[in-house]
Amino acid sequence: MSVENCTNLLYKRGPAVLGVCIAGLLCLIVTLLLIGPPENARAAAVEPPQQAASLVSFDPLSAAAMHISEHAQADPKPRVPTRATISLYERTTSPRLFRRQGCSAAQRGATGVVILDFGKPSYNGHTYGTMLFSGVFAGNKKITGAMLDYARGYAACLPRGSNDRIALARGTSNYHPSVPSVYKAGRKWARETMTLQRALRAGSLDAHVTSAAADDVEPAWDRSFWRTRDFYRGYADSRVGHALYNYGSLDGGIVSGVWNAHQAFYVTGGMRYAHAIPEIYNRTMAREWAALAQVAQHRYHRSVKFAGVMTERTSSNHGIKPRDAHRMLVRELTVQGRGDAPARVPAAYTNIR
Repeated sequence: MSVENCTNLLYKRGPAVLGVCIAGLLCLIVTLLLIGPPENARAAAVEPPQQAASLVSFDPLSAAAMHISEHAQADPKPRVPTRATISLYERTTSPRLFRRQGCSAAQRGATGVVILDFGKPSYNGHTYGTMLFSGVFAGNKKITGAMLDYARGYAACLPRGSNDRIALARGTSNYHPSVPSVYKAGRKWARETMTLQRALRAGSLDAHVTSAAADDVEPAWDRSFWRTRDFYRGYADSRVGHALYNYGSLDGGIVSGVWNAHQAFYVTGGMRYAHAIPEIYNRTMAREWAALAQVAQHRYHRSVKFAGVMTERTSSNHGIKPRDAHRMLVRELTVQGRGDAPARVPAAYTNIR
């Protein structure tokens, strides 16, 4: 076909020819992709020039997505929700029992505050200690030894490489202390708290267990407040440096209750080491603690130092669940705050039994 005829053909049948040309071009591209580039082009693709590499732009969003994807592949297990630790009313100081208790806590994956309640302060004529829930006296040193056994059991039963930690608190109460000096009882409680911490460090257990103290403070048990105050003063004067958790109640609140706001706040944040793990067994108790938090913030410009919540749920009493208790307190703090930022309550729970 002559050039002239081709020219005439393009004018007359231009659209049809153009379509054929485009189709042919597409076929050629597909063929090249299937066959692959020439050898010299492949070599260039494998070893790109340094100058060309420097022209590639960095996409931070793509990099972040890649990092998230790699992290998810490296640790595919979902995050485990926080579980309540189990605190215990103790009836003995048997080393074997406490090692078993600690091991059981580790196997459950317990992290957070664990309170071992050894009963009310007591004195046997020679040494300070407590009256256990079995009615048997236990000296402070015996209690420290039992807690060290708990820590050993906990550390021994943790999975290899675990980072789990607990604050192990020696618990007592303000229920009719039968001691020569409540102030001295507080000082000795603090000193034994420090003694346990030194023992944990010496036994290389402090990576998983730290020492703390606790007091089940119930206003109805000490209507005058002075015995509770003296115990706290004795603890504070020892400059212990370890928390003293109040895991008690308010017994009617700060309006119609036994203690006034100043007294209730002293044992929940007023004293330097005081923290609150309040008993939240129902909505009324949540309201009482939320009211104290509001008064403390507005009157003293300080916060109740919440460290979680405590429940007493068993299979028989069908009490409130730890998570529900936490939600209940947070809700009451928000409602009573009336627009103010509510006091912070960590998502930490302990169930005593």
